[in-house]
Amino acid sequence: MDRLDQYRAAIRKVLREYAALGRPHPGYRTEVIEDPVNDHFELLHVGWDRRQRVHGTVLHLDIIDGKVWIEHNGTEVPIGEELVAAGVPKSDIVLGYKPPDIRPHTGYAVG
Repeated sequence: MDRLDQYRAAIRKVLREYAALGRPHPGYRTEVIEDPVNDHFELLHVGWDRRQRVHGTVLHLDIIDGKVWIEHNGTEVPIGEELVAAGVPKSDIVLGYKPPDIRPHTGYAVG
């Protein structure tokens, strides 16, 4: 398995584990969206909270130029650490939701 296939597998593992934790609300469902051809991966909550429609991205990860970009983390789970535990080196993880001038201080890749 090449490096990018390993990263895709690690992302799938992390997203599926998070999705398996259960629904945050009885009216929601959790969806894992995988587009391995274009290297886009998301976890969504979809459903209803009484009369209010819920449709929101919880986690969004992309693979860009050989690095895993965490574009959005709407959880309290340190997804970067989960990816490291799944075999992705910190040097290949970009906290894309952090401003570029902050990234050099995160311990992860800058871009």
